[in-house]
Amino acid sequence: MTFRAFALTALLVLTGTPVAAQPVTPAPRDTVAAIAGEIRDLYFSAERGDAIADALEAEAASGRYDALIDPRDLANALSSRLDPEDAHFNVVYDPNAPQRRPGPGPGPRPTGPDPIRFSNYGFTRVEILPGNIGLIEMRQFAHPDLTDPADPARRAADAALAMVAETDAVIFDLRNNGGGSPAMVGYLTSAFTPADADIYNTFHSRDGTTSEAPEVYYSTPRLDVPVYILTSARTGSAAEAFPYTLQAAGRATIVGEATGGAANPGGMVPVPGGFMVFISGGSPINPITGTNWEGAGVVPDVDVPAADALSHAQALALTTIAADPARIDAQWALAAFQPPPAAAIDLNAYVGTYGPLAVALEGEQLIVRRGRRPAVVLSPLGSDTFRATSDPLLRYAFERDAGGAIIALEQRNPFGPPMRQRRE
Repeated sequence: MTFRAFALTALLVLTGTPVAAQPVTPAPRDTVAAIAGEIRDLYFSAERGDAIADALEAEAASGRYDALIDPRDLANALSSRLDPEDAHFNVVYDPNAPQRRPGPGPGPRPTGPDPIRFSNYGFTRVEILPGNIGLIEMRQFAHPDLTDPADPARRAADAALAMVAETDAVIFDLRNNGGGSPAMVGYLTSAFTPADADIYNTFHSRDGTTSEAPEVYYSTPRLDVPVYILTSARTGSAAEAFPYTLQAAGRATIVGEATGGAANPGGMVPVPGGFMVFISGGSPINPITGTNWEGAGVVPDVDVPAADALSHAQALALTTIAADPARIDAQWALAAFQPPPAAAIDLNAYVGTYGPLAVALEGEQLIVRRGRRPAVVLSPLGSDTFRATSDPLLRYAFERDAGGAIIALEQRNPFGPPMRQRRE
């Protein structure tokens, strides 16, 4: 595969100070011709690359792009034109952009501030949710050197997986993840599947085939823990490969919306005049489905709006965990996803002082205060029982006497004895 490059020249101003010259923007027809030539040379399918390039050249010859003198407008028009051909196609105008190498792997990291390091190599949030559910939110699939345990991207992945190693379910949130490295996809997949499983995508290009199977498998895979992956229409590329592979292998439940449908990896290719075009250099084939997710996206098992995907996945996981009668914590956490009692409640009846606790009604919510500690907002569960809105594993149960008057407040949690305070 050949790659073209262009260089910026330098000018001397009157003071003699060297200044980087901006590239001379060519006529729209010349830019389209250059982009068509790169697609013809580099697109993973020579036949389709020729057809796409021929169509672009014919459109340019007809004058379709002549009026787009502003290079930004031309870049946007070409991106819109090429998107239906391949969801990875993208044309940008940035005369100062560094050159990148196309192909399934990532290009060189930019100089200066490293945004991927600032986002913890894509792992932006790792948390233990009520009911012992692990949550890993990823905004990008950074490229790891899997042969080096000290590689920062691999260390970030290992740390995230270690934090959820004792959880009873794992949720990956990819709703705002646009993709990244197939190597990270393979490594994370191996954390939940057998090392010898024939489940990994194979990328087909003009140069042959490569597998998404990791160079180094995760050492202690969890083969039975339930896995849920949250998706949206923003989820793209490598962030689609991960749920697609685990879904096809029967190892994950996909919750949310159909993904963007960008299956074919590649890279940015410079074009004279300050333009760059993303060209797909390969196309994946899954050994189980015999195809990929290009165009259609990854179809969720539980189709819900992306904004509601996390709560749905939590409820699904908690339902499974709470089937164990001993898991009171999961049962209580699951109750937080149930609709509130339909009957009207006289909240004023609960207002009062219970030892060190003061219960007040603010607006339409009960608030519990204890000295300078943060206030606790209560949500009703029924039968004089409430839960802390911020923590479903903390409950407040009011006690009545034989005449129906409230005489005490009991704080409860699943892991210890209750604490009862009489009403003053």
